[in-house]
Amino acid sequence: MDDLIAEFVAECREMLEALGGEIVAWEAQPDDRARLDSIFRFVHTVKGNCGFFDFPRLEALSHAAEDALADVRANRRHPDPVLVSAVLAIIDRISEMVTAIEAGEDMPAGDDATLIHALEPGAEGVAAPVAAAIVDGTIKSSSAPRTIRLSVELLDRVMSTVSDMVLARNELARRLRESESDVPVDGAFERLSSIIAEMRDAITRTRMQRIENLFVGLPRMVRDLSAELGKQVLVDIEGGDVELDREMIEMIRDPLTHIIRNAVDHGIEKPADRLKAGKREIGVLAVSARQSGNQILIDIHDDGRGIDGKKLVDKAIASGVISKEDAAQLSHRDQLALIFEAGLSTAQAVTAISGRGVGMDVVRSNVERIGGIVEVDSRVGEGTRMTLRVPLTLTIIPALTVSIAGQHFAIPRSAIEEIVRANGESVTLEHLGGAGVATIRGRRVPEVSLAAILGLESQIDEKDRRLIVLRPAGGDVYALSVDRIHDHEELVVKPAAPAVMATGLYAGTTLADDGSPILLMDPAGIAQVGGVKLEVQERATRIVEAPVAAAQEDIAVLLFRGLDGGRRAMHLAVVDRIEEVPASAIRPGAGQLRVQIGETILPLAGVNGDLPAEKVRFFRLNDGTCEIAYAFREVIDLSAIAHEVIPAEHPAEVSGVTLVAGEPAELVDPHWLFSTFLTASERTPEQPVCRLPADDPWMQNMLRPLVEAAGYRVVSEADEYEVDLEILGPSFDGPASAATRIIRLRSEPDPSSHKDTTIYRYDRAALLTALKTGRR
Repeated sequence: MDDLIAEFVAECREMLEALGGEIVAWEAQPDDRARLDSIFRFVHTVKGNCGFFDFPRLEALSHAAEDALADVRANRRHPDPVLVSAVLAIIDRISEMVTAIEAGEDMPAGDDATLIHALEPGAEGVAAPVAAAIVDGTIKSSSAPRTIRLSVELLDRVMSTVSDMVLARNELARRLRESESDVPVDGAFERLSSIIAEMRDAITRTRMQRIENLFVGLPRMVRDLSAELGKQVLVDIEGGDVELDREMIEMIRDPLTHIIRNAVDHGIEKPADRLKAGKREIGVLAVSARQSGNQILIDIHDDGRGIDGKKLVDKAIASGVISKEDAAQLSHRDQLALIFEAGLSTAQAVTAISGRGVGMDVVRSNVERIGGIVEVDSRVGEGTRMTLRVPLTLTIIPALTVSIAGQHFAIPRSAIEEIVRANGESVTLEHLGGAGVATIRGRRVPEVSLAAILGLESQIDEKDRRLIVLRPAGGDVYALSVDRIHDHEELVVKPAAPAVMATGLYAGTTLADDGSPILLMDPAGIAQVGGVKLEVQERATRIVEAPVAAAQEDIAVLLFRGLDGGRRAMHLAVVDRIEEVPASAIRPGAGQLRVQIGETILPLAGVNGDLPAEKVRFFRLNDGTCEIAYAFREVIDLSAIAHEVIPAEHPAEVSGVTLVAGEPAELVDPHWLFSTFLTASERTPEQPVCRLPADDPWMQNMLRPLVEAAGYRVVSEADEYEVDLEILGPSFDGPASAATRIIRLRSEPDPSSHKDTTIYRYDRAALLTALKTGRR
């Protein structure tokens, strides 16, 4: 509502400025119909908006002025000086009231009846209350923030200019790094970089809009659908203050509407059916939004009948989407994913709302088009949860730059699962029936050559290329073969020419640091042009791997060689990305080596050998709050720890040794790295840590936001942290790990448990109380 009031105030301000001299000019030329219509339109607009916002004094004033001007328009009255003065007085009073609304103050004192009476025929003139804004010869100033209305096109032009400025700044930074250091110049450049970064952030914020504007029409839509279907549905909306790119809001409006219509139509039962199932007559549809990193998560959860995965499988078999043999091996998640297949529907009958077997496949494709993901989780009789994961903005995305035959391209980082060498360990390439197939650690995925798709002649042998394993939004996997991989960076994406977009290979265009254009690849479009049948291939891959994945409980690690040539392993969970910088970007500072990456300076660990003369590669390690860099020579492979770790005699950077991929490897201790290489000022303040089960969707989706809002940092069982609080699920029946405090979630009260350590699954008040108690 605050945004709507701000829009109302801005509109009134704009019209008041336009009316500055219109009324006086109208008095001089009473027959000027255009000026009369402008004045009438203003008071009519104010009257209509005031009825919506409940401003009765403002509505009464504008209504009276509208009636008087309507008489003039109908030639029932002549605009004499007395009438003009009365209209001026009312417009001045309206201006005062708009100023008070903008400042959040009470309406100005005064008798509006006198102003309204002055509009009547034969009434005496009244002085316009302009002097009310002047006290002791000085004009009162409003403390409310100043606003101005601008077109989106103008903001886009400004954003484009700032983006070009950022590219020029990056080019200047590269040239300064390559030249001799000049302290005054470096200091001026740092100030310039800081100013440009602030300007870019500010301009980006102008494109953001509260997601409340997307949610505002949902209650009315649900009410109308419920009345049409004979159901009772309560809508619970949270997170309306989350901000999202205004273009993104428009792109997800239709998918969100379709999901909600499905939930009301054949998700939530009729009152009689709900009573038979032991539920309340009124169904609950909860819609919430929250920000997670550079993504916005929109949850749509209903407590209806849920989706029967077995029925979906039966319909999929009947329609030929899947064979009986493959269907028998589908997991519950894969069964629910069939709802996104074209032509499948769980509706019993075709209605005007749903049941024609079209819609969910379109919903997924529309969300994927903007780089998002649709996830579904459901239990029969309990309800369904749909989660839309969409990027925060369409204009700036993290990307990986690659090259083929000397030409550079960008790939969205959100679609990249891993990067491997075509000739690396556990990787083989082969051609079957003219199609490429890559086997990566026993998993067979289609292999697509970017050079072949683009018709470029690569000078690098196929076996010496890099493979980027891509998982486009929707969960399908394939390997893309490229010549070289260059860098991770955030790119400002702009629409490409229509002829370029028509190829289906690209999602937009951007500029590199040196100003050269780079096309942003569309992972799903590449797969389609390359002939990869994603859905069939991904389902078959999951079926083949399901027994292995179910038994796989090993810890994922990144196997690499250090600068000294030693074979080491790093927990994959702490590796954020791989970077490469010139050796000149590494300099001593504050008692240790540090590396400069753009505008960021990180402490550098892992320097247990000579640094390369030209380029230095390193991991960016992230513990959730801080970052450090770790130098290395080369990545060997992704693997897992399946054997016992032999602890080191004097644990330091290396905590122990174990067998990884059949050979000994030293295990790097990330906790020691962060405690050693971060100074006290670089460490974030101590934050209590809470452990949640990673395999409990309710805890991760419903409970985790509450725990984080209470000030905790959330970790899972796989994270080796000493936690301050541990929350155990209702299915937990084993001994709890050592923790300062334990909370047990139970579906039903347990008289044997102490009241201070027992909370119930949907008792929000008790949960918040327990969390606050845990922080004391």
